[in-house]
Amino acid sequence: MTKGPATRRRVGEVSLERALSKLGIVSRSQARALVLAGRVEIAGRRVLDPGQPVVPEGLAIAIDGHAVGEQTRRTLLFYKPRGVVTTRADEQGRRTVYDCIGAEAIGLGPVGRLDLASTGLLLLTNDTRLADWLTDPDHAIERVYLVTARGAVSDGTAARLERGIVCEGELLVAKSATVRKRSQRETHLVLTLCEGRNREIRRLLGATGHEVTRLKRVSYGGLELGALQPGQWRTVSVAELAAAFPSAPIKAAAP
Repeated sequence: MTKGPATRRRVGEVSLERALSKLGIVSRSQARALVLAGRVEIAGRRVLDPGQPVVPEGLAIAIDGHAVGEQTRRTLLFYKPRGVVTTRADEQGRRTVYDCIGAEAIGLGPVGRLDLASTGLLLLTNDTRLADWLTDPDHAIERVYLVTARGAVSDGTAARLERGIVCEGELLVAKSATVRKRSQRETHLVLTLCEGRNREIRRLLGATGHEVTRLKRVSYGGLELGALQPGQWRTVSVAELAAAFPSAPIKAAAP
């Protein structure tokens, strides 16, 4: 039996469910469920076929009436509370950053992560090119953290953090490590890192025998947490992004 000609797609064309995932809006399985439930619109028209071919770039998408996707560049600065996970959904039922923010976070993806016990500044954006640039180690974007660790962290140990420590075959290094307050019970430090390695600060101090008990990110490049309280967020304008990251590929929002 002969087969009919395969359906040919345009360059860059993918299924709608894959496009929603590629744009960082939802996972592919979540996208399929949203489409089948009739909650997704393209250019104002409801779509019910998850496999409908689309070109992700420039796609005018709305979920539950909220515009998402490439047509509007949005970035939020969020103060992540302790005990909140940086994922869209959690198998253990823990609260996520998306639960905290709600509809305003639809279509946005986190720029890097903060672990469950860490707090502070977390960026979310739908500008994937910007997110890739910010997390590229070659650009060495500074992240500043306030850290509390058990025991008295000596000046010599702080200097070791700046020289770098090999942990599990990986070189971890702080651009700067400053002791603010020290007692036999605990030490308060300010650490500046230029890479977003997994649990880097906890691993760095753990390798010197000091357990991190509190960790708060207070700045990311030229952006600061400011007066925000845990669970609060604000929109970061294109002008603010351009000033904070002068070399970044900042894209203006659609008029």
